Amino acid sequence: MLICSLSICYSVTATSHKNKTIMALNVSFSSKIPQKLPLPFNKPLLTNPLLSFSSFSSPQILKRDLNCNENLVLCLSESVARTSLLALVSASLFFADPALAFKGGGPYGAEVTRGQDLTGKDFSGKTLIKQDFKTSILRQANFKGAKLLGASFFDADLTGADLSDADLRGADFSLANVTKVNLSNANLEGALTTGNTSFKGSIITGADFTDVPLRDDQREYLCKVADGVNSTTGNATRDTLLCN
Repeated sequence: MLICSLSICYSVTATSHKNKTIMALNVSFSSKIPQKLPLPFNKPLLTNPLLSFSSFSSPQILKRDLNCNENLVLCLSESVARTSLLALVSASLFFADPALAFKGGGPYGAEVTRGQDLTGKDFSGKTLIKQDFKTSILRQANFKGAKLLGASFFDADLTGADLSDADLRGADFSLANVTKVNLSNANLEGALTTGNTSFKGSIITGADFTDVPLRDDQREYLCKVADGVNSTTGNATRDTLLCN
């Protein structure tokens, strides 16, 4: 979009999938361009009839034209400032509320759970599918029996949390601290554990690690303490860890 104020034009490019935002931009940047300058510069600045505002003349506009003719510098400054302000306000329409990106799915999704201190919070038995817990502090949090399919615990601190009997299929534990966590009978099929994810000191009796990409050192450690069979999948923990 080309925006003109007196002899100065601003080019503003905007894209949005919301029609109302585009309409706001088209309307907001209309500005009155003085048709006369102080003598001897009394020729119109713009001769293009498409940019003429004469059809909108009114006593108020004529009075403003006279004021602009009397003080061109002041009028120019005011017009530039107004156009710049409108451009700034309109551009801000493209940014959504940052908190919206922190919300996840499930009934608890109405609250922000990303980047929060949720120490000791009780999520037991809740449906938290694709819930976003990225970078949150979840020490001693209770997720017993919770449905956490596709939930993200990226870079979260789960030290001492209870994830027993939880459905963690496809959950993201990348860079997460999963030390001293109770994973008894949890189903972690297809979960992500890239980076320095640590399960040190965790209880994994009956946990299902099918298709979980573990580092060699983590797999070796878990195989030393693995035992039991997952009551939901029927898979032995050692078998899902591919222990020798």
